Amino acid sequence: MGKALGERISEMLQKRGIQQKELAERIGITEAAMSRYIAGTREPKPDVIANMATALHTTSDYLLGIENDAFNYHQVRRMIARNASSMTDQEKKALIDALFGEE
Repeated sequence: MGKALGERISEMLQKRGIQQKELAERIGITEAAMSRYIAGTREPKPDVIANMATALHTTSDYLLGIENDAFNYHQVRRMIARNASSMTDQEKKALIDALFGEE
């Protein structure tokens, strides 16, 4: 994990225009802990990674290097909003199931 995670966090901070102190405050950790995660000298717990991903509008998989493309929350949100009125109830349920990982 280490360095790659820190690089991706830094990348997303820059992309979102957020300081590491602000991200730390948003997810309820100290700035020192955030600094260690970014430097790769400390590994965050899974719930901290999930909270970081949410605050940065990306996925845990992206931060961990499992995915190569950053999740574009705003683009997906706009796409869903534009098409929601034309979706059937079955399509809406399938989308919700996909978003929450249910098969």
